[in-house]
Amino acid sequence: MQLEQIRVPLNNKILEHYYEANEQLTPFFPYALNDDAFEARYRYLQAQPRTVGLAEAIATYMAPFGMTEAVQRNIDALANGAVAVIGGQQAGVFTGPLYSVYKAITVLTVAQQQSDKLGADVVPVFWIAGEDHDIDEINHTFTNVNNVVKKRGYSERSRRKTMASQTKLSNEAIEQLIDTVFFDYGETMYTKQLLADVKEAANKSETFTQFFTYVMHDLFKQYGLLMIDAASDDMRALQGEYFVRLIDRAANVASIVTKTEQAFSEAGYGTPIYATETNANLFYVKDGERFLLSLTEGLFINEQANVRFTAEELKNIARQMPQQLSNNVVTRPMMQEMVFPVLAFVGGPGELAYWATLGKGFEEIGLQMPIFVPRFMFTIVDAHLEKCATDVNMTIAQVIGENVTAARDAFTSSLQTEDALAPVVDMAQQLRAQYVQLQSTLKQQHIDVSNVIKKNMANDASQFDYLMTKIEEQVLQQHHVTLSRYDELASRIRPNGSYQERVYAPHYMMNLYGKDFVDRLLTLSYDVDDTHKVVTL
Repeated sequence: MQLEQIRVPLNNKILEHYYEANEQLTPFFPYALNDDAFEARYRYLQAQPRTVGLAEAIATYMAPFGMTEAVQRNIDALANGAVAVIGGQQAGVFTGPLYSVYKAITVLTVAQQQSDKLGADVVPVFWIAGEDHDIDEINHTFTNVNNVVKKRGYSERSRRKTMASQTKLSNEAIEQLIDTVFFDYGETMYTKQLLADVKEAANKSETFTQFFTYVMHDLFKQYGLLMIDAASDDMRALQGEYFVRLIDRAANVASIVTKTEQAFSEAGYGTPIYATETNANLFYVKDGERFLLSLTEGLFINEQANVRFTAEELKNIARQMPQQLSNNVVTRPMMQEMVFPVLAFVGGPGELAYWATLGKGFEEIGLQMPIFVPRFMFTIVDAHLEKCATDVNMTIAQVIGENVTAARDAFTSSLQTEDALAPVVDMAQQLRAQYVQLQSTLKQQHIDVSNVIKKNMANDASQFDYLMTKIEEQVLQQHHVTLSRYDELASRIRPNGSYQERVYAPHYMMNLYGKDFVDRLLTLSYDVDDTHKVVTL
């Protein structure tokens, strides 16, 4: 196994400017990404109040999934004053794309590095967004069948937009998805055990969130990764007074975030959250469905759910039934900050963009936005893929950073098909000229069969096109080995033109390289920087 940390185009202006500490972007973040910032943030957290019962809530949530010594040790550390590095993700099937696992690896890495540097306990936490209700974002994965990327989805559909933590899994539908995915993966020496493990996790799970937790916990339990579902009853029970705080400042937060996003847009970074001053940035939960509340003349309203509350009424709900409230993209980071002692938050490029709009909102409710650490970006390769790249005169770095499909197209264009096609083109032109001459001759004899000639010309043109297509296919067939190399590089490293980590689930890799895929990644030492981590297995 080998690690190479390379630089490839980030293709993301915000991410590039964040790593560069560009003066246009730095005003939107209270902390830079350096050791001095971590020390300052740690000192700040020592003066902040702690959430009573947090460690117990995590222990209660994790107990059904199986406690380990490492997990218990970190729960105890959190109870005794440790700070946390947090990352999170929606509860996707098979953990969602690989970047969910890479977020967790980043969280573990940063927590350990900062624990060593600060000489203090820093625990890794994974926040599962079980309150999210867009099931279509989490109910599918992708496979690779003969170098063609296939989308495979959970077939059960619900008309209600229930939260992932309350959306019941159909045993039949989830098993069908698992079978289809592993059939696509193909049989390897690892398949049988992997398939059994995933099915066992699914059989134990009633919801998407439970399925996610079982699978994710199985990968990271020996490393002490703490996991919590944001929508769990125990977590909600801790949030009552924090919801009150958000309700009290809802109008001000909405106004400040809207103005910040406008400034962010004027700086050239776009509008990642489309903030408005009428958005309360809180959901009301009714029968498992979330309804976004808007602010109108001091009231919190959702017409679809037929609810309207005064601030006092909503605060009473927060204190007595916090399970009926839920955060959105604006208030979720703030809730994390109130519940956890967050040393740093680990997120992807999209999260970096919307966090940039929230700094002043944090301040409005008496908080300070934590350090943002962009998650690691990985590409996994092997000797076969390296040979494919060599065969087409590319490096792995070029495959990752450039357009493989464009390189393939350039190669096919370079093939000398013109010589093979030239006689056919000449024949087609000659026949067309003869048809024109025939039509002219017949016209002089007052014979008009122009419609027939036109039809014949069209038929002949179609046949010539077919002939040329077949000739081109023959030429390409002569180079099928090279073309298949391009196709394999594209489908395995840049599937659908995206990064590997954004398409395939970790089980795709484990089926190829073994159940210890994640364990092996965690034996490597990573720099917390803008390099792309290329791991050769």
